[in-house]
Amino acid sequence: MPPVLSALCAWMTSLLRSRASLRLENLALRHQLAVYKQTIARPRLRPSDRLFWAWLSRLWPGWHAALAFVQLRTVIAWQRKRFHDHWRRLSQQGKPGRPAMTKDVRDLIRDMWQANPTWGAPRIVGELRKLGITVAQATVEKYRIRSPRPPAPTWKTFLKNHLQYLVAMDFFTVPTVTCKVLFVFVILAHARRRVVHFNIAEHPTAQWTAQQVVDAFPWEEAPRYLLRDRDRIYAADFRRRVRHMGIDEVVIAPRSPWQNPYVERLIGSIRREVLDQVMILNEQHLQRILASYFTYYQSWRTHLSLAMDCPEPRPVSPPEHGQVIAVPEVGGLHHHYERRAA
Repeated sequence: MPPVLSALCAWMTSLLRSRASLRLENLALRHQLAVYKQTIARPRLRPSDRLFWAWLSRLWPGWHAALAFVQLRTVIAWQRKRFHDHWRRLSQQGKPGRPAMTKDVRDLIRDMWQANPTWGAPRIVGELRKLGITVAQATVEKYRIRSPRPPAPTWKTFLKNHLQYLVAMDFFTVPTVTCKVLFVFVILAHARRRVVHFNIAEHPTAQWTAQQVVDAFPWEEAPRYLLRDRDRIYAADFRRRVRHMGIDEVVIAPRSPWQNPYVERLIGSIRREVLDQVMILNEQHLQRILASYFTYYQSWRTHLSLAMDCPEPRPVSPPEHGQVIAVPEVGGLHHHYERRAA
């Protein structure tokens, strides 16, 4: 039987009993309650128990004197919660309000704001309507991404718009077995992820770096934009030489290699696929290793960004061309596969 019903039955029975019997029973119950308080840290109460004490506190002025298993403020909190729940049930009756916007639509609105900084809310409302999504202009404004600066193209947008005219350059270091440090300079064309030029030096200078750009683009083949970081090696001599070639330099923000992602990814591939697997003896050894890898990289290695093609497009060999054979590359670190007639 629930404790509340048990207490009500005991109260009905007490109306028929003598005063002495009730006092002795009260003594026995209080002793048992004191024992329970010493052995049970926190009693487990049901909603009906909370409702009983909230009801009793409104009918009996001396209820707090008999309260022992919880604190006084706990019963007051129960009564407040009961009051709030009552009015919440009343306020939620009837027809619901405007249906909530789904997460997919909210994300789509934010993506539209971010990808099209020059659009306004009416333009996005019209675009959503063409997609079968009807929303109010105020809703579109609600999920607008607030920018502290005027709208400007992102780095990703810039890289895509200038893909055909953009090359990137960077240095990376390679230690040798004799504890020397060699600097490798690479130039990458964004359009086909093609390595245009590379060279190695133990002590590169600004003049040496500028000459590498000249060697990479002879006969007026210079690109429109050159993406680089803020390394000190790109000093005044380098900038003057590049400017005379008709190249506009695009300098990334300080400590932001993610703004030069393609050449950084190339350097990561070189380290993982070659340099982490061999010990470099000297500059000539590194030159041969990298030349062999770049030959494989250009002609045989497929790229996700090129729809699984190579920087130098590679034809598909149908089964009638013969059997598949594996050809080792970069000293056996990699292989390319082609079909040859038996």
